[in-house]
Amino acid sequence: MDLDPDQLTQVVNRLRRAEGQLAAVRRAVQEGRDCEQVIIQLAAVSRALDKAGFAIIATSMKQCVSADGEPDLDVAKLEKLFLSLA
Repeated sequence: MDLDPDQLTQVVNRLRRAEGQLAAVRRAVQEGRDCEQVIIQLAAVSRALDKAGFAIIATSMKQCVSADGEPDLDVAKLEKLFLSLA
C-alpha cells in the first residue's frame, strides 16, 4: 500500500482514535457500565474503522485510476461515495 504522507497521517490518526475508543469499550464492560454507553462506544469504534478502511480504499482507487491515465479524482469525494454505500 502506497499512501501519500497526508493520507497516511489521516489513516493512522483514525486507527489511533479507534484504538482509544475500543479501550473505552473494554473498560466500560469491565466496570459494568450501562449497556447504552457500551453500545454507543462500539458504534464509534465501528465508524472509526470504517472511515480508515474507506480512506485506504479511496486512495488506492485514486492511484489505480491515475495510473491508467484518467483525470485525477478527489480522494475525499471517493471516500464520501464509499461511505454513502455503507
